[in-house]
Amino acid sequence: MDQIELRNRLLVATGMWREATGEPLPRMPPGDPADQIRTFELRLVDRLWEMATPENARDIADRTWDLVHDRPDDDPVKRRVVECHEALARMTHLGD
Repeated sequence: MDQIELRNRLLVATGMWREATGEPLPRMPPGDPADQIRTFELRLVDRLWEMATPENARDIADRTWDLVHDRPDDDPVKRRVVECHEALARMTHLGD
């Protein structure tokens, strides 16, 4: 993964975190930047899913899809988003 892609992913995820939670960004343990960003994105997806209600489920689905729409299907964050979308669809019947 190149540095520009990592930077862009981090910018999108941090902006989404701030907008959705209004909380400070979580601290990251030292490590490989790609792993750090992936871990942060997974935490973000989980946090958004936890905040989901029938009223905001469509917005949560859109936000999380914006995070991963252009990634390969085997990307761990995209797989987690797909799992969350299935739960959101059950919650609100988005699949109807």
